[in-house]
Amino acid sequence: MSGDRPTLPPVRLPSDAELARDALAVPLLARAVRLARWAGPGTRVGAGGELVEEQLPAAAEVLGLLGTESPEPTESDEALAAQARAEAEAEASEAWRVAVDTGLVEVEDPSGDAESADGAGGAGGMGAGGDGDGTVSAGAALQLIASGSPQDVLSLWLDALDVVFADATAPVLEDLAGAIGDDGEIDLDALDWDPEAEAEFLEGVLGNLYLLTAGEGGTDPVPVPLPVLAASMIVPDDMGEPTDDVLEQVSDAMMRLDDQFALLEPIGLVTYVPVDEALMVDDAEAESVPSGDDEDVSRYGVVTLTPLGLHGIRSRMRDAGVEAPAVGDLADKGADALLDGVAHFPEPAARAETEQWLARREPAAAARELLAAAKGTDPGAPLRRLHCQQSLALVGAEAEPAVREVLDDAELGGLARVWLAELGAADVPPPSESMIFWLAIDTIAAQLDAEGEPLELQELVEGLVGQHSGFFDAAWRVDHPATADVLEAMGRLHRDRKAAKDARKAAFKARSRNGG
Repeated sequence: MSGDRPTLPPVRLPSDAELARDALAVPLLARAVRLARWAGPGTRVGAGGELVEEQLPAAAEVLGLLGTESPEPTESDEALAAQARAEAEAEASEAWRVAVDTGLVEVEDPSGDAESADGAGGAGGMGAGGDGDGTVSAGAALQLIASGSPQDVLSLWLDALDVVFADATAPVLEDLAGAIGDDGEIDLDALDWDPEAEAEFLEGVLGNLYLLTAGEGGTDPVPVPLPVLAASMIVPDDMGEPTDDVLEQVSDAMMRLDDQFALLEPIGLVTYVPVDEALMVDDAEAESVPSGDDEDVSRYGVVTLTPLGLHGIRSRMRDAGVEAPAVGDLADKGADALLDGVAHFPEPAARAETEQWLARREPAAAARELLAAAKGTDPGAPLRRLHCQQSLALVGAEAEPAVREVLDDAELGGLARVWLAELGAADVPPPSESMIFWLAIDTIAAQLDAEGEPLELQELVEGLVGQHSGFFDAAWRVDHPATADVLEAMGRLHRDRKAAKDARKAAFKARSRNGG
């Protein structure tokens, strides 16, 4: 069964409506929408779709990015104001690029060709503008903001995320400036920049961040120190103490990720506490990664994936063909898909998925469907029966008539008796000895499939053997597909040497009995 298991744990996401509200509130998309509503025939853009330089102050003002200047500015005030204007205009330019590349605005160049998704400069805004001005009009996507479905809004946000992701994996400006030749063209070879490798590295970092968040249930914020993320991509799993060279690579990756997460935060993917600038001084004695347990790790950067970010990374993974389940995926599927699907979910996620599935069905009908799906002799059947029993507990007393209907079933009769006893029901017929042993084998097979061989299973095995004298003399005769495998596992798990030996002998007899 392990080859069929999902590689990622399921995540619990808010509803599409809640995620869409979050998407509309993120700063960068909100600014892009505001610029799209402000833009019109008089908006001047270059042939590449970018706002011309003279237009940027007006755009920054529309976005409320320009503060008030002192009536009697000093030279220092003027320098700070100039820096603030430059930053505001850069933010306005980025918001405009998102508006163009997501279709919130449409730019038609002087030749009459409409700009498409990469019209405002493409990845990283690296395209050069032309001499002629284009014509601006509202794009089709702008209507989705007011009248589109939550799914429409989320699709628009994902488009915006693509724009920002491209920016985040573009060369840094300092490197870019040094790669411009005498002809004004960018020499990509001189950049020592591999677009595919850059994108793959950031995708890997985001994938690890997703895994760390999903592993905690995907419901509460999970702050992850930046050194942990960087090390997850660089330090080999089997490396004990990282070498100086590896630590230097981690430090370089942290500095790059610090810039990248600063870009990804305004689109709502993450919340981010940046690296303390005091750590970036060029000092041979300065530490580039945390050196001790007592040190404040947050100074080295902390990133937290938002629920919207969880949705975004999951969408990108699924587009790439990665199986990334979410709680609720199985709500409209049959009981067989539910029981197989939750087989290896963490307990909270399995319960939440089952509750959503049950909420769409009438209790008695749901119980009958679950019991029917629990039957079978395939390797996954024991675990299906275990989850069926747990699911019936969520149905409650309304499942009792359906459960009583299977009391005489060879595969479900033992399960039914246990469930009825736990319910406190009256008139529960006692099981036969053969049913007791069949249920014991089935239960251990389910636990082996679910958890491997943990300590709890060891205690279960030793408890069963201790309760039934001559357990193995009867167990090897049980007509269950997993009998031999279960007895072999019991031989590994039981700490008493004689009992372990008896289990192995019984496993051999079971295989011989079945011609194996």
